[in-house]
Amino acid sequence: MSPTPRTPRIAIAGAGLGGLVCARVLQLHGVPVTVFEREATPESRSQGGTLDIHQDTGQVALRAAGLLDQFLGLSRPDGQEWRLYDRHATLLRHDRAGKGDLSRPEIDRGRLRTLLLDSLTPGTVRWGHCVRAVTPLPHGMARLHHHDRAVEDFDLVVGADGAWSRVRPALSDAQPSYAGVTMVETHFDDVDHRHPGIARLVGGGTMSAKAGRRSLVLQRNSNGHVRAYITFRGPHDWDAGIDLADTEAVRARLLSQYQGWDESLLDILRDNEGGFINRPMFVLPVPHTWQRVPGVTLLGDAAHLMPPAGVGANLALLDGAELARAVVDHPTIDEALEAYESVMLPRAVDNARTAQRMLTALMPDTDSGDAAFPDALWPAGALSDARPAHTG
Repeated sequence: MSPTPRTPRIAIAGAGLGGLVCARVLQLHGVPVTVFEREATPESRSQGGTLDIHQDTGQVALRAAGLLDQFLGLSRPDGQEWRLYDRHATLLRHDRAGKGDLSRPEIDRGRLRTLLLDSLTPGTVRWGHCVRAVTPLPHGMARLHHHDRAVEDFDLVVGADGAWSRVRPALSDAQPSYAGVTMVETHFDDVDHRHPGIARLVGGGTMSAKAGRRSLVLQRNSNGHVRAYITFRGPHDWDAGIDLADTEAVRARLLSQYQGWDESLLDILRDNEGGFINRPMFVLPVPHTWQRVPGVTLLGDAAHLMPPAGVGANLALLDGAELARAVVDHPTIDEALEAYESVMLPRAVDNARTAQRMLTALMPDTDSGDAAFPDALWPAGALSDARPAHTG
């Protein structure tokens, strides 16, 4: 008789969407897994704005996780509405989802993460455990180095720890670089009562006003909350000489960049609740690939950090679900990684190239005034997947 296969020991670094859906699918199929997360609790920080979860990617992953119906019950199909303005606040285009259209319903990132967390076996996530590094070992295993210098050995370590992944160096020397575009985030609360002008601009979904190298984006979240993203091409040190904690100084600097824009749009800069968060955009080189290393792989931003073109969260979810299924469906971890990476890496390269083209079209190198929004990008959720950089 052949020996009974040993159940693999699997670790996931990072409790973001991709890591959590991977853990959920593994557990559905009886495969134990531990998720290590550097944050102390699920409430340690804001999880970012709203996400459009696509039928052919993110929803596929949620179906594999047995969570699609719950997701649809929490999502906002009316959030698929999109409005495009020029800098004079002239409405150029207005798209609404048809009745029953569930192709890209919106959900707050925090709600989706909570759905995934609640689906896991209690104790799956070890909060307050930062992964410091991963070292490949002989015989296909990997050693996980914790922040407290303790080590554990696993058959598979999955880097789902975002842009500044501590797992990635085990596979690749690539480091994120500044993409030349910065988003500055702020917000509005109780928008329909306290900020009716902003409510009219954003409608029920997302709005974008753009001209040349600058845009203003509003996203409606749940409970009357709206996030704003002031997006522009420029140097990484655009804020030189001011303290980002000085709200009025930041506001003045930003207003100086949007001179000549309509007063109703400038209210996005003037009337927000205060507090600006600087989010320079970083990307991995394209293509970003690696030679397979036994016992280690990546998913989501750790594998393919790209401009926020509305696909990042969807790809992370799909990566996580497909990796878990590969582990379940193949007799060895090595065969599972071969199956997973042979699909994930080419898909990531294709999407990263598309995202780069979108970023160039949306944020050109030269200030060309009221440039037209490229029809091929409509409605792609461009620059609407902004999120805090996750570091597992």
